[in-house]
Amino acid sequence: MSSRVADARERLLLLLALPALVLLLGLFAFPVLRLLAMSVEGGSLEYFEKAALDGLYVSVLADSLRIASVVTGICLVLAYPVALWLSRAGRLGLALGLFALLLPFWTSVLVRTYAWMVLLGRNGVMNRMLRDWGLIDAPVMLLYNTSGVLIGMVHVLLPYMVFPIYAALLRVDPDLGRAAEGLGAPAWRAFTRITLPLSLPGVSAGCALVFVLSLGFFITPALLGAGGSS
Repeated sequence: MSSRVADARERLLLLLALPALVLLLGLFAFPVLRLLAMSVEGGSLEYFEKAALDGLYVSVLADSLRIASVVTGICLVLAYPVALWLSRAGRLGLALGLFALLLPFWTSVLVRTYAWMVLLGRNGVMNRMLRDWGLIDAPVMLLYNTSGVLIGMVHVLLPYMVFPIYAALLRVDPDLGRAAEGLGAPAWRAFTRITLPLSLPGVSAGCALVFVLSLGFFITPALLGAGGSS
């Protein structure tokens, strides 16, 4: 009887998901397959050969992979402490933290990128602050290079790393860490042996999400890098 109920439930879930699957096939899978068919039209792999052997395309791909990897690493280093704090914060701290993370989504990526151009420009806020503090004598080039691209991309993509890690940390039973500390383990060992391994699924999901989004990013690298992100 239970197996019949489970089968009926699976069929119901599949039926409910069918419209979304049809939409994905029509709007995503079909265009991708169509583009793939056009790339091998006539049975020739000329375009793939050009992409694999042409120095320009290989250089662009290598730069994209390098920047995506660095952005993913920076986001992971910054996001994990934030997610850990959110998972252990009280109601007020959690509300303020989530508000701060969600607030940028209310503003266009283009607007946020232009804001960074104002902040990082030769006569921008950052250079003026550094000069006023006596740390520099001449403006520092923070725009139109890799540094500007990394700053802008990390700012945009950081929430995409925080939320998967935060969701994974919520599933970690806090009593496990307290039990380890009660048995004499220091806090850092309880974290590295219990909390960190149990949160790795969230880390993997966040890294995959940020890395893929970084590869397809265009607006921020185009404006903050302006062809000089090398």
